[in-house]
Amino acid sequence: MVVSIESALKKPEVYESRRIQLTSPLLHIGSSVSRLNPFEYVQTAKKVYLPNQEALAKALQQKGGRFLNDYIQAIEEQQDISRLLQQAFGKEWWDTQDANGNPIFPKIAISQKLTEERITDLRPMIRNGMGYLFIPGSSIKGAIRTAIAYHLLKYPERYKIPSANRVSEIEKTLRQRLGELSNKNTQKFDDDLFMESLFSDFSLTYQGKAFFGRSQNTDFLRCLKVSDSESLVESKFITKKGQPIPINLPVVAEVIVSSRFPDYIAKYKASIYAEMVRNVQTEFTLTLDTEMLSWFKHKQGMKIPFSNLDELLQICQDFTQKQWDYEHDYWQEIENNPRAAGKNLDFNYIREFYEAEKCPYVLRLGWGSGMTGTTIGLCFDDKLRAELRDICGIKAPGFEAPKSRRTVMNLNGEIKFVPGWVKFKTLSN
Repeated sequence: MVVSIESALKKPEVYESRRIQLTSPLLHIGSSVSRLNPFEYVQTAKKVYLPNQEALAKALQQKGGRFLNDYIQAIEEQQDISRLLQQAFGKEWWDTQDANGNPIFPKIAISQKLTEERITDLRPMIRNGMGYLFIPGSSIKGAIRTAIAYHLLKYPERYKIPSANRVSEIEKTLRQRLGELSNKNTQKFDDDLFMESLFSDFSLTYQGKAFFGRSQNTDFLRCLKVSDSESLVESKFITKKGQPIPINLPVVAEVIVSSRFPDYIAKYKASIYAEMVRNVQTEFTLTLDTEMLSWFKHKQGMKIPFSNLDELLQICQDFTQKQWDYEHDYWQEIENNPRAAGKNLDFNYIREFYEAEKCPYVLRLGWGSGMTGTTIGLCFDDKLRAELRDICGIKAPGFEAPKSRRTVMNLNGEIKFVPGWVKFKTLSN
């Protein structure tokens, strides 16, 4: 019997894959390095530069004299190197190239400076192996996982959640263990144990063989693959009116960390300077292995809450709406404070941002998402959530969690931006 090539290659459709366009007004996702030392960046009035440090050291050595020794001393003492650069390479030191003609201050490591303040304590954003800013697939998948966990706990009857894994029992366990949660290792253990019970307490049947036990093999989100985003390369988008708008614009901005007094007047806590991206526009791929999804059977009959990508994205949207409502209520209650430790805490722009009843975003990623976006804390009552935040973070008795917010100032010193909210748009194949 001869089998045609066409029929031999034909396979059942077991994957659902979508190319997604991700957009965001402002985004920061931290890197493995929480903050940069003063010698690792250089600032001018309008820009912030991250040098190729190896190339810079070689260029300073080629200049001779004490330049390299002064650079080493600056590193040891964690000093600013802007004066050294001007002495070695002149007033336009940012145009310096190495012996092969490569820029020591590469374009992909230059950010617009959105503050007139002198930058200290700079927090870098994550970069890929080529040095470009990007959004890791793991960050997107982590946010999706939290959305699924929240959804399961919100609808325990619909998905037949085991009684021991329902909100009331989780709250009871957490209250009993509040004293132990001051230990970071205990916090991680409890979180892992809880998440495993929802995602990994399954058996997996593949090719007639059954696999048991809580592990990565029996985690049903194995069936979901999320790619890293494309590099966030600065470019311009031309509107229908011919107006150019920058996209993927790297910036360093002042982030205001604020809280409130008991009478709800805004309280200034700190300023942080962070590398961010304005007007994010990039793409990534979501792939759901629908055949693999059918292999998972929960030991106590719990149902997996989605069977396709549309249902999964709706779960994300529902969780994001809950965060949106919570943030709307918070900012409506906070009163501006024009004399807060030298800062004018005017949050009118932030209140305007949250005016819409329906959240226009699908997820919240990176900075800004905080406790409400990275945990299922919104399932718990306010008192327990506040106690957990006191145990696991900085104590602030009597305040609901999260107890502070991060907002971003523009170049005019106005508190205008909220980081982390992202939209998804499915692109045609």
